[in-house]
Amino acid sequence: MPPADILAAARRDQAKPDFASSRYPRLVTLRDLPPLFRNHPSLPGLVGTSQAVIAVPEAARAVTVAGLAHLSARHPIVVAVPTTPDAERMAHDLGAFLGPGSAEVFPAWETLPFERVSPNVETMGRRLRVLWRLHGPERPSERGGSPGRAARVIVAPVRALLQRLGPHVGDVEPIVVRAGDVVDPIDLVARLVSVGYRKEYVVEHRGEVARRGSIVDVFPSTADVPVRIDLWGDEVDRLSEFSVTDQRSTEALERAEIFPCREVLPTPEVRARAAALVGAEPW
Repeated sequence: MPPADILAAARRDQAKPDFASSRYPRLVTLRDLPPLFRNHPSLPGLVGTSQAVIAVPEAARAVTVAGLAHLSARHPIVVAVPTTPDAERMAHDLGAFLGPGSAEVFPAWETLPFERVSPNVETMGRRLRVLWRLHGPERPSERGGSPGRAARVIVAPVRALLQRLGPHVGDVEPIVVRAGDVVDPIDLVARLVSVGYRKEYVVEHRGEVARRGSIVDVFPSTADVPVRIDLWGDEVDRLSEFSVTDQRSTEALERAEIFPCREVLPTPEVRARAAALVGAEPW
């Protein structure tokens, strides 16, 4: 490169703004965009109305919903989309504008009505988690001991909004285990089995539980990794995640929330109805 070109390139580099210097207090992120919608000529007028129509290009829908979330004090905002993949994409984009955990998906069953196939364990667990958080505005987060705010936006496919919920689904409570708790391992495994978990020798998939002496392994329906409950007698001595591949403990946890694997709870009424149908509907 000729010396004149090198000198010109160096001058251009010096002219570029130094965002890391003290002249700029901080970098502008995507989370700074939604508050700007308060100055938009159309959106502030939508807050509080019973019905309104606004045309938004698909690429701008996430930031527009995030702007409405900032303008309105009523939460959560429910966003209906055509399919579950659309809901996943919308929630992912909203997380960039509103922050982690601010948007949650209420998924639909993958199965059709009256099919003799159970929905995915993760799907039912995520649905129950959303409903549980709706009943309490301040619910503790799964990975920490301090309370965390409920999602500001719930994104749901149309099938999830049209589907009727099972009886007593609003009464669902997760099984919460903390380090230092007194837990009966036999009773804990029985409770997990009653809400849909399968007993296995080794935990490898969601919805499985295994007990080996003083250790109870469980893969919660809403978790990405399984949880190991290490007991000293009846006291939880250690609570940690572990790897499915080598079964070794990894990251320590303060608490674990274990949601059910099915939406139909085994209440006395449900048990009686099931017993009456065993002969006519053995499946």
